[in-house]
Amino acid sequence: MPDLLIFGFGYSGRAVALAARDAGFRVTATSRHASAQNQPIGISIIGFDAAADAIGSATHILSTAAPDDQGDPVLALYAAQIAAAKNLTWIGYLSTTGVYGNRDGGWVDEDTPPAPQSPRAGRRVAAEAAWSKFSDVCVDIFRLAGIYGPGRSMFDDLREGSARRVVKPGHLFGRIHRDDIAQGVLAAMRRPTSPGVSIFNFSDDEPAASADVVVEAATLLGVAPPSPVAFADAIPAMSPMARSFWAENRRVANQKTKAELGINWKYPTYREGLRAILAEERGEGSL
Repeated sequence: MPDLLIFGFGYSGRAVALAARDAGFRVTATSRHASAQNQPIGISIIGFDAAADAIGSATHILSTAAPDDQGDPVLALYAAQIAAAKNLTWIGYLSTTGVYGNRDGGWVDEDTPPAPQSPRAGRRVAAEAAWSKFSDVCVDIFRLAGIYGPGRSMFDDLREGSARRVVKPGHLFGRIHRDDIAQGVLAAMRRPTSPGVSIFNFSDDEPAASADVVVEAATLLGVAPPSPVAFADAIPAMSPMARSFWAENRRVANQKTKAELGINWKYPTYREGLRAILAEERGEGSL
């Protein structure tokens, strides 16, 4: 039985863990708050500082942990153990499309060199390089666009009254549904692998304006969308992180990713994704 260790049992890590469990993997995941309460059936949750034995038995390792000012937290503690793991054949790392930087609305693909323009994206590029040094196994770098799904969507912002319909003509964002992250990672783990590094872009098929997503979500909820706000007028209320996101404009191609993994997205645009989230929330289907 393949043995998967996931560093980080957060939003994306949990989705991958459940998909891998259902596909026949033995799954262990680390959490800094390990407890019986957050331990689904068939998944072992362990403390982040107690992963040495799990590394030794793992055939697959996925890291969802973001780097901080000190670097990648997983490698800071476990680089030597990972390098010595005798059963390991595959490593996956969840990164971000932010490594491509601003392209003024132009397209980037899996072969586009990174051009980070923020310290946060620069740390991601460094982490990608650090994980890529495990050259004797297959290393897959997954560059994720904006993550959304149940409990993390525009519906929540509309219900809380925090949604803003910011209008910046020509500015587009890519997105990826939580379940498509799980689908893509699982496809990568199950394909024939060989030593080397691969880059995959997890971004949906239609980069879209943020304001369009707000209107679509409001329409599905049957509520009036917020009034449009010009980007220049919205800047003063934005957090530094939000400003950094809006400072970059790119379209992320995914054709190579889907072809190599043999998949199509379950939710190719935000429209299908939002409808599925609402159906799940209303108990009309679990995806």
